[in-house]
Amino acid sequence: MSESSVGYLGAMTAVELPTQVAEFGDLQIQWDARVLRPRWWTTAQSYWAADLAASCPEGPILELCCGAGQIGLLTASLTGRPLIQVDRDPVAAAYARRNAAAAGVLSDVREAPLGLAMGEDERVGLVILDPPWVPTARVQEFPEDPIEAIDGGNDGTDQLVLGLGVAMRHLDPGGHIVAQVGDYDQVTIVEALLAGLGGGAGPRWTIAETRDYTPEGVLVDIVQELGR
Repeated sequence: MSESSVGYLGAMTAVELPTQVAEFGDLQIQWDARVLRPRWWTTAQSYWAADLAASCPEGPILELCCGAGQIGLLTASLTGRPLIQVDRDPVAAAYARRNAAAAGVLSDVREAPLGLAMGEDERVGLVILDPPWVPTARVQEFPEDPIEAIDGGNDGTDQLVLGLGVAMRHLDPGGHIVAQVGDYDQVTIVEALLAGLGGGAGPRWTIAETRDYTPEGVLVDIVQELGR
């Protein structure tokens, strides 16, 4: 990222912008142009995660790269589970807290990089992962979106891979990871990553189901294969 981009982002973080409100399922989500605008299609991620929660172990929902918090908050409101939400952006974390209070959802919002947000012994029953997944070379195609909220690195999977690592370390057996990716090329990358992890003595992970919402994105359900 150029020095001018970093300076612009810093200025945007410091300056208050007009708050907007987006309908997200039954929730009213507050946000402004410093964070990623809630996308209507991602309610599908919330509803799918809420359905899967019925078969997950007890424990909180963990949402990684939560932005303004809407996906995790809708899931929590549908399931009644407590919520842990993580985002490295202070503005996003502030909106997530504000939106949780407005929705009446118990959410522990943590402003931190993915790898530093969870205590070693913390365990959850369900993970929602909403990483930036736009390849760096394409971020200029989305001028209305904050760069840091969409830039996923060279192939768009930098934060996805980091987030999966966090999810796998803290998810109890029998839980689900519902992750958002950009396209089927990224699904293939996830499949290759999971296959590579299966060669050792540790647990084996697999994509249980994929749901197609292209051109907006793709959702995947990742689970640990039990009995290994």
